[in-house]
Amino acid sequence: MPFWQRALILVVAILMVSFLIDMIWQSIFGFVLPGYIIGVLSGLTAVPIWDMLKRIQAKSA
Repeated sequence: MPFWQRALILVVAILMVSFLIDMIWQSIFGFVLPGYIIGVLSGLTAVPIWDMLKRIQAKSA
């Protein structure tokens, strides 16, 4: 899998996770979660996704 495909999948996953976290937080607590907290949670999500994408690339090579 080329780098640009892995990067695109990663960006889409980060956006989806940040959107879902924000929606869930707002529905439970009723106020907006600060952007920097969403950024940290999305970044923590990106690490295992990137690792998984590197493993997929290594197996197909």
